[in-house]
Amino acid sequence: MRRHDFNFKKKFGQNFLTDQNILSKITATAELSKEVNVIEIGPGIGSLTQYLLENSAEVMAFEIDKTLIPILEETLADYENFQLVAADVLKIDLNDYIKNFKNPELPIKVVANLPYYITTPILMHLIESKIPFAEFVVMMQKEVADRIAAQPNSKAYGSLSIAVQYYMDAQVAFIVPRTVFIPAPNVDSAILRMVRREKPLVEVQDEDWFFKIMHSSFVHRRKTLMNNMQAEFGKEAKPEIEKLLLAADISPSIRAEALSIPDFAKLSDALISLK
Repeated sequence: MRRHDFNFKKKFGQNFLTDQNILSKITATAELSKEVNVIEIGPGIGSLTQYLLENSAEVMAFEIDKTLIPILEETLADYENFQLVAADVLKIDLNDYIKNFKNPELPIKVVANLPYYITTPILMHLIESKIPFAEFVVMMQKEVADRIAAQPNSKAYGSLSIAVQYYMDAQVAFIVPRTVFIPAPNVDSAILRMVRREKPLVEVQDEDWFFKIMHSSFVHRRKTLMNNMQAEFGKEAKPEIEKLLLAADISPSIRAEALSIPDFAKLSDALISLK
């Protein structure tokens, strides 16, 4: 980094991981092989990338900071199975890029140390892209990982938990202390392992409607389901909402955090006449 006169940029949330034990543990968690392609977002100086290259068929890394490109080209010059894309992963169509893998038919895993400031948008962009990623093994702020993996009736449980778990089985693999980064962030991190389900966790009549109802239910977290539904559909809809909820055996006075994903499926189907 000194040789290339590189300076950390706060706007990109750059915290580089160089601890070899942690890098090795991330790679092992991802269960890679030469029959798996990998997408990495934010490779930094290529510390994790090198481990990925040695354990997978091919790695395609997306880096937004163009000043890191010459460093990556130098440190990873010996690897023929490396593709570097200088682009913001949120502003491209990934489908256009995955065709450029030498063998695009292989399963694709996402393994990355995600920038803290934009973790959730990146994850949801990837999950909702409809690309059938086999698995995600990603580092993020511990608090965000806890929210994604949270279960009902916990403070961490919310719309993000449901949005991810609808598609993926999510588990916190291990905690990464802040001391192993350059520069050290203000919080600890976690490795979150997410495996794509063969089909969504629940079957619903209308997927977009399911997510709309779910998000509306959490708008005012401490309010009851009825209060949030009234805020969404108007006070005049209260009698109809109450009738539909009771017919579906859902208490109007329950809070969203007490509802499981199957409960939300039942809720969205019960209210579909309000579309």
